[in-house]
Amino acid sequence: MNKLLIISSVWVEPTSSAAGSRMLQLIRYFLFQNYSIEYASTATDSEFCFDLAGLGITTQFIQLNDSSFDDYLQKMNPNLVLFDRFMVEEQFGWRVSNVLPNAIKILDTEDLHCLRKARQEAIKKNTSFETLDFNSDIAKREIASIFRCDLSLMVSDYEMHLLETVFQVPKAILFYLPICIEKFNAEQPDFQTKKDFVFIGNFYHEPNWDSVLVLKSDIWPMLKELLPDAKLNIYGAYPTQKVLQLHNPKDGFLIHGRAESAEEVIRSSRVLLAPIRFGAGIKGKLLECMEYGTPSVTTLIGAEAMYDNLPWNGFVENDYSDFISKAVLLYSNQEVWEQAVENGYKIIQQKFLFSFYKSKFLDVLIELQTNLETHRLANFIGQMLQFHTLRSTEFMSRWIEEKNK
Repeated sequence: MNKLLIISSVWVEPTSSAAGSRMLQLIRYFLFQNYSIEYASTATDSEFCFDLAGLGITTQFIQLNDSSFDDYLQKMNPNLVLFDRFMVEEQFGWRVSNVLPNAIKILDTEDLHCLRKARQEAIKKNTSFETLDFNSDIAKREIASIFRCDLSLMVSDYEMHLLETVFQVPKAILFYLPICIEKFNAEQPDFQTKKDFVFIGNFYHEPNWDSVLVLKSDIWPMLKELLPDAKLNIYGAYPTQKVLQLHNPKDGFLIHGRAESAEEVIRSSRVLLAPIRFGAGIKGKLLECMEYGTPSVTTLIGAEAMYDNLPWNGFVENDYSDFISKAVLLYSNQEVWEQAVENGYKIIQQKFLFSFYKSKFLDVLIELQTNLETHRLANFIGQMLQFHTLRSTEFMSRWIEEKNK
């Protein structure tokens, strides 16, 4: 039986973030392929963790910079290791290569962190996105991690192109696997029964907090004047005090914190607003809008890599005045609203059904298992980085381990 070890710095929380939903989707895929799975994390449990034991998955707490992980690897002896984000590969990848040199190493990037950080810096410095600085430490670390792994899973085809053209990453070590919809029924929702605007997003994620600030200061005041009876409901896991203090019932700007059911919240709302100024990957909240029959108004960054040349599930506007006018139109015009819902359904049916990708992913895994040595020999840069990492990262980790004794 194939054995999969997933290593992460967090536990799976599908109700907290799109990243949690993505990981659960990957887990279910590997279970369907009859993999025996263990999930190891450096984090402590939280009350919102998904019950992995209920799926027959063994969980394990692991320590950073500790050789006990080597013993754990030898005992489990997986033939496939999945790293949840590049920082985890930095910490544990060299140990996997030392102990299990023939294990396939897969990196789930979630999004391209160096792209998100570069865009965030551009916003802070008020510079153009066309001059993004990729010569950053985080870019060097992340791209090195991608090269060291046998395969990296990408949720965004835009980021696939960026890796291939800007960073010269071989296509053979990348695989496009977006967040997907496994079962989909295109049911026409009732415009009249839905009301109010909504925003939803984990507040640990900086682009979400920034979006709420934009809504508060630049969008909602004018939108509220144009639609005085409407409210804006803000949901998100892990709200801090700075988030909660924005709550203002008088202005209809309502901070609710964690949503017990994201589906229920989105289905009951008429329009989702997502003025995302920076970020990467694809936005789970916008995909859920399409799935649950709720149109959205977002930005070019928000909609990036999600709709190709298809009409958007609502409107894509960067200018705030246009954003506001389109939000009013979508909220007030049933015909426009219903067409937006249909647009979202078509995007899912042409781009985000899991059936498009599951057989291709299996073919890639089988090819890796069959021709791993040849695959690695074709990636010389990866081999070179692996050679140096096994020394520099290993020695740093062992020094920390000795220091902590």
